[in-house]
Amino acid sequence: MAIKQSLKLKLAVFFTALGWMSQLHAQNWTLTEASIISFDIKTVGLSAVKGVSNQPDSRLFFDINLPENSSVQLILPASTLKFSNDALRPMILGENFFDAAQFKNVTFKSTEFRQHAVGHYWVAGELTLRGIIKPITFDVVLKPNAANAKLLDINASGSINRSDFGMKRSYADVGDKVNIQLIGQWQPK
Repeated sequence: MAIKQSLKLKLAVFFTALGWMSQLHAQNWTLTEASIISFDIKTVGLSAVKGVSNQPDSRLFFDINLPENSSVQLILPASTLKFSNDALRPMILGENFFDAAQFKNVTFKSTEFRQHAVGHYWVAGELTLRGIIKPITFDVVLKPNAANAKLLDINASGSINRSDFGMKRSYADVGDKVNIQLIGQWQPK
């Protein structure tokens, strides 16, 4: 009898936690301050330029039970970017690259959120850079944070070609491909 009651109690706790987790995930989230968006441009296999920002305006609606109903939007002020070589800042934020004086923000808005494995998603959307909108798909891993169940860890990566956004194609042998990454945590909003 005691075993039956213990099993019932364990099942009740499990289903309550499962319900709590699904409610937790079917809500709006924002990135923590420790999260970073970065990009790097390679030349001859080496990272020539790396930029990082931890100040995006972010919103994620995520439903673990219906991930196809999820969406994400990021707005990154170009002025918040920090570079591996600060001497490159005027050139990269200048008119040949970001043209940050005219185009203050880089934005991403999802159009599709598709699960391809447990905790792994393809997130397609529109990236706006220099006033030009182009499609991009990110490979995203979302999972509960091991130390804090109220956080979702994120690791997202994708790539674009600079020339697709009107940036000089070959400036000082800097490559055309730009790798973009988001690493951090989402917290309930």
